[in-house]
Amino acid sequence: MTADTAQSLARLAAERVDHRFKGLPPDADGLTVAELAGQRRNLFTGGFATPVLALSAERLEHNLKLMETYAARHGLAFAPHGKTSMAPQLFQRQIEHGAWGITLAVPHQVRVARAFGIRRVFLANELVDTAALHWIAAELDADPDFELVCYVDSVRGVELMDAALRDVDATRPVDVVVELAAGEGARTGVRTETECAAVADAVAGTRTLRLVGVAGYEGEVPKADTERVRAWLRRLVALAADFDKAGRFTGLEEIVVSAGGSAWFDAVAEVFAEIPELSLPVLRLLRSGAYVSHDDGHYRKLTPFNRVPEEGALEPAFRLWTQVVSRPSAEQAFVNAGKRDAAYDLDLPFAQVIRRDGAERPATGVSVTGLSDQHAWLATTPEADLEVGDWVGLGLSHPCTSFDKWQLIPVAEADGTVVDYVRTFF
Repeated sequence: MTADTAQSLARLAAERVDHRFKGLPPDADGLTVAELAGQRRNLFTGGFATPVLALSAERLEHNLKLMETYAARHGLAFAPHGKTSMAPQLFQRQIEHGAWGITLAVPHQVRVARAFGIRRVFLANELVDTAALHWIAAELDADPDFELVCYVDSVRGVELMDAALRDVDATRPVDVVVELAAGEGARTGVRTETECAAVADAVAGTRTLRLVGVAGYEGEVPKADTERVRAWLRRLVALAADFDKAGRFTGLEEIVVSAGGSAWFDAVAEVFAEIPELSLPVLRLLRSGAYVSHDDGHYRKLTPFNRVPEEGALEPAFRLWTQVVSRPSAEQAFVNAGKRDAAYDLDLPFAQVIRRDGAERPATGVSVTGLSDQHAWLATTPEADLEVGDWVGLGLSHPCTSFDKWQLIPVAEADGTVVDYVRTFF
C-alpha cells in the first residue's frame, strides 16, 4: 500500500457517523468510523436499526482468496471490475490479493480510484468526454506511475479523443485497446475485423493515443452459451495475433488481451491459455468483479464454478436484515425493506433466515413476491412461523445494484460482531 493510499483510507476511518448512513446505531452519531468499528458492536444487539445490509467478513475473505488463486492458477492478470462495489477499501484488498489494477466504467469512477491512490485502471468503456480527457491527461502527466487503458471502437471516437488531448498538449499518450463487439446486436464494440483495423489505423495516425491491445466483454454474446462465448473469445485472440503480425504493437513492452465478466471467466481462462506466442509478452487480463460479494441469485446460478466445481466455490457475502412490521393475514407479511434497500433489477430478494429472541432458523414457508419503495411483500405458507418484530435475513441477487444503495456497510463475523465498515462512492 502506498503512503497516499494509506492516508486516503485513514480519512475514511476518521469520517463521522451520522444520519447519512442508514442502518447504523443512532447512538453512534458523532463517533468516527474507526471508533465505531473498535467497539465491535453486535449487528443484532448493538443498536443497529433495520433495514441494515451486512457483508460477511469470512465469506468476503474467502472470495478474495479464491479468485486470487484462480487467476494465478490460470496465468491470468486480474483487474476486477470496481463498479460492482465502488468501495476503495475493497479495491485495496483486491490489490493486496494480487490484482493487477482495477477496472472501471466511467470517468467519475476513475476519479474515485485516483483519490485513493489506485495506480492502474482499465476503463472498460469508450471515452469521448472532453472534460474527462483533459483531467486524465493531467493525471497522466503529473504521475508517471499512473497507468490507464481504455476502449476505442470507432474512427470518430479516436478523432474526438485526439482533439481533446491535443487541446491540452498532453505529453503522455492514452493507452487504448480496440473493443471487439460480442456480435451483431450486442452492446458497444467494433462489429468486424476490417473495421477493427480501420480503428487501429486511426489510432496509429495520432500522437496522443497508443494502441496496446484488444479487448471486449463476452457477457454480451447474444444467446450466450459455452460454445458461442468460446467462439467470440477465439475471434478476440485471432484479432490480437493479426494486429501483432501487422506490426501494430511495435515498441510496446507487452500486448493486452482482455475480457471477463462474472459469468464466463472459465471460458476466458480456457481460450486465453490458447493464445499463441506473439512478438511480445501478453498480459492476459481478466476483469470479473462481482465475485467480491457474489450473490444468492443471478451469479450464483451462472458462476463458472458451477461448471468446474473442482476449482472451488464462491460464497454469497451479502445479507439484508429486515424486520416484520405487518402480518395482516396468515398468507401475507411485510418487512421494512424495499426498492430503496435491496437489489431487484434481475431477481427479487430471497428469504433465508428468521431471528427471534437471539435464535436463528431457516425461513421455511416464506418467500418474497414483490417490492414497494420501503416494503418487501412476503407470501407465507402454513409452515411459516413468522411474527411482527421478527428479523428476516434476505439474500440478494446482482451485487452491482446492492452496493449502490448503501454508503457505509457493516462487515460482520458469523456471530454478528461488526469488525469493519465499507464506504462506497456511487
